[in-house]
Amino acid sequence: MSDELNLSSLKPAQARKDRKRVGRGLGSGKGRYSGRGIKGQKSRSGSHKMPAGFEGGQMPIDMRLGKLRGNTSADAMPIGPFRTYSQPVNLRQLEERFEAGDEVTPETLKAKGLIRKVRVDVKILGVGELTKKLSISAHGFSKTAQKKIKRADGTVTWLRGEPKAVSAPSAKTARGKSKPAVPDLDDPPSDDDA
Repeated sequence: MSDELNLSSLKPAQARKDRKRVGRGLGSGKGRYSGRGIKGQKSRSGSHKMPAGFEGGQMPIDMRLGKLRGNTSADAMPIGPFRTYSQPVNLRQLEERFEAGDEVTPETLKAKGLIRKVRVDVKILGVGELTKKLSISAHGFSKTAQKKIKRADGTVTWLRGEPKAVSAPSAKTARGKSKPAVPDLDDPPSDDDA
């Protein structure tokens, strides 16, 4: 027998074997229930396509547990009521695309291709250097960006008003009122206390 490959000697690398057709009665070779057991959800078609965390219609554990506030909560779908998003624009991009004296607004940023949507807030970030005098209007500015813009004699305009600085509550007013002074029991009572 020659090892030469030709049309008459072509054959698959492995012997072909017909797929076993299960679920066609006792003659299928897999018995009465074809390996699926007796009744129940897992004996039905599509039973292995349930989503992750599905508990057979029972309330899933992620819905039974307490809910967490914030943008990382699974219940705050799709992105959560507490998550805000703003389109970032760096100063180095403004340096490249704008000329000295230009007015920078969300509309001009979109025209220059720096942002996608005018409806989403724009925040100016301080990456890069700014040497041109620009009047910039945006919804947010980083502290670094503000310093660099003002250093270049530019102007900063907050489209929703400049946010107020929130001071941390002092220990005295942390719980709404200060604690009364507790007298030292070691001190002898004075004449006023009598």
